[in-house]
Amino acid sequence: GEKIMALWGGRFSDAPTDAVFALSRSVHFDWRLAPYDLRSSLSHLKVLRSSSLLQEGVANEIEQALGELITEVASGKFLPIVSDEDVHSALERGLTEKIGATGGSLRAGRSRNDQVATDLKLFTIEHMLEVASSITHLQTARLAKASEYGDAPAPGFTHMQHAQPILFGHEIAKHAQSFARDLERIQDWLVRTNVSPLGSGALSGSGLSLDPAATAQDLGFSSSSANSIDAVSDRDFVAEALFILSLVGVHLSRIGEEWCLWATTEFGWAQVADAYSTGSSIMPQKKNPDMAELARGKAGRLIGNLTAVLAMLKGLPFAYNRDLQEDKEPLFDSIDTLRLVLPAVTGMVATTTFDRAKMLAAAPLGFSLATEIADFLVRAHVPFAQAHEAAGKCVALCEKDGIELDQLSDQQFKSIHSALTPEIRKVLTVQGAIASRVTVGATGPTAFADQMKLATTNLSRLSKVIAAQRKAFSEMMGA
Repeated sequence: GEKIMALWGGRFSDAPTDAVFALSRSVHFDWRLAPYDLRSSLSHLKVLRSSSLLQEGVANEIEQALGELITEVASGKFLPIVSDEDVHSALERGLTEKIGATGGSLRAGRSRNDQVATDLKLFTIEHMLEVASSITHLQTARLAKASEYGDAPAPGFTHMQHAQPILFGHEIAKHAQSFARDLERIQDWLVRTNVSPLGSGALSGSGLSLDPAATAQDLGFSSSSANSIDAVSDRDFVAEALFILSLVGVHLSRIGEEWCLWATTEFGWAQVADAYSTGSSIMPQKKNPDMAELARGKAGRLIGNLTAVLAMLKGLPFAYNRDLQEDKEPLFDSIDTLRLVLPAVTGMVATTTFDRAKMLAAAPLGFSLATEIADFLVRAHVPFAQAHEAAGKCVALCEKDGIELDQLSDQQFKSIHSALTPEIRKVLTVQGAIASRVTVGATGPTAFADQMKLATTNLSRLSKVIAAQRKAFSEMMGA
C-alpha cells in the first residue's frame, strides 16, 4: 500500500483495494505524457530555485536526476511498474530511486491537477502540429493531382446526378479548400490553447512564491492562466482538438467515398495504384480500394471520441474532477488514427490515375448542357423563368426522341423558342460550357488557374508557419 499511495497516502489508514487501484490507475495510457511532465518539472524546478524555496545543492541534485530520467524515458530504460498509479507518481518514484527523499521536494507548490493540464496541453500542441504537417503533405498531393487534371473535362454532380460539365482538376481541388480550413482551425486553436495552467496548484494557486508567468514563458506558452480554477478544470482545448480531428476525418471520409465510386466498374474513372489496394481471399480478380474505405470508416471513430469527451465534460462542477481522466484515451486514439490515415490517403491520391477519355465522354451525358441553353436565352434578354422552361422543353424533347441536346435540329430549337437560333450550337459543347465559367472560383480555365495559384501560395505560407512552430516546440522540449 505504501508505494501505491506515494502521492496521497498520509491521511489514509488503509491502502486502496485492488479494484479501486485498478480503476484509478492511468499510467498504462498517460505514460505518453512522461516527456512533457519531465519538461514542465524542469520549469517548475527553475522557479523553486529562483525563489529560494529549494537550496542550491538540492536543486542541482534534482536537475541532474531529471536530466537522467529524460534520457532513460526516451530510450525506454525507465518504465512504469505495476504499483505506479499514474505518470506523475511513476516519475516521482524515478526521482526518489535516484536521490532518495529529496526527490519529493519538487512537488512543492504543484498539484497533479495543474501538472496534468500542463502536460496534456504540451502533448496536444506537439501532436496537433504533427497532424497539421501531415495535412500539408496531403495538400501538396491534392494540388499536384488537381493540376495534372486541370485540363480534363468531366461531369460535375449534385445529388449524385449529372449537373454541369467541369474541369476534373476543379473537382479534385475542392478538398484542398476544406483542408486549408482545417489548417487554419489548428492555428486558431493554438492561440486559445497557448495558456499555461502551471502554478494553479490543485485549484486556488499557490501560497508559495512561484512565478507562473516565468514557467509559462519557459514552456513556450504565450501567457499564464487568468483563473486557477478554470486552469485545472478546462478541457475545451481537448474537445476543440477532437472536433478539428473529427472534421479532418470527415473530409478524409468524403475523399474515400469519391475514390470508392470512381474505382467502380460502373464509373471506371479511377485506377487506384496496386500499393494502395488489396485483394479478396476468395475472388482472384478483386482489387479493392481499401485505403479509401478505411478513411471513410475511421471517421466514425473520430466522431465517437469527440462525443465521448463532450458527454464527459457536460456535467462537471467546480474545479478538477476525476472524470477528467477520461480525456486522454479518446484524444490519443484520434491522433493515432489520423497519423495512420493521413499518409495512406496522401499516397493513394498521389498515385491514382484517371481515365480522361471516359470522363470527357461522360461530361455531356444526362443533359448536363441544359443550363447553357437557359444562359444563352438570358443573354438574348429572355426572362430567366421563360429561359429555364424552354431549356426544360429541349430536355423533354430529347428524352422523347432518345437523343442528346446537341442533336436537336435548328427547326426543333426554333419551335421551342424563337430566340433559339443556330448560334446555340456554339455553347452546346463541353469545352464551350467550361470556358464560359469566368467568375471567381468557377471551373473555367482562367478562374481555375487563379484558384490553384492562390491555394499553392496559401499552402506554402502555412507550411512555413507550421514548420517554424514545430521547430520552436522541439527546441523548447530540448531545453
